[in-house]
Amino acid sequence: MKNRNTQMNNMTQPTASIFVIPPHFLTIRYNGAHYPGSPNTNGLEGGANCQQFAYELLRHNSFSVPDLRSRELWEDTTHTYRVTELTWGDLLLWNKTPDPYGAHVGVYIGDGQAIHLAKDNGYPVMERLENIAQHPAYRVFIGAKRAMLHGGN
Repeated sequence: MKNRNTQMNNMTQPTASIFVIPPHFLTIRYNGAHYPGSPNTNGLEGGANCQQFAYELLRHNSFSVPDLRSRELWEDTTHTYRVTELTWGDLLLWNKTPDPYGAHVGVYIGDGQAIHLAKDNGYPVMERLENIAQHPAYRVFIGAKRAMLHGGN
C-alpha cells in the first residue's frame, strides 16, 4: 500500500480552470471561533477557521458546500465525493493521524499547490503540497474531496 503523501504527490492538475481567488480572500485572518455552523460565523466576516475559509472560497466559485466539520466532510457522500486525481477546487484534508476529526482543510489550486488558512500563518497562504505535509500537525494526508457544482457535477 502506498504512503498517502506519495499518492498525493502523484496526483495530476487540470489543464484549464475558471477557479478564482479574489484578492480580499488573501486578507482574511484566522479565527478559530468562526467555524462552519458556529452561531458567531457569518461568511468570512470577522475571520474564519480553515474549513470556513475553504467553503467560502468554493462558494465564491459556484460550488455548493454545506457547513460540515472535517469528519463530516470526509464521511459526506451527498455534497462531495472522494477523488484521487486532483483538480482546482478540491478540498484537501490533513491531520497528525489518519483520523479526519479535527483535520486541517485546504483547497487545491493546481500545480501541486493548495491555499489554506492555518492558525500558524494567521492569513491564507498558497503552499506546495509537500511543504504542507512537513508540518507535524499535517503529516498525514487523509485525502481529497470534490464538491458538487450547483445543479450537480
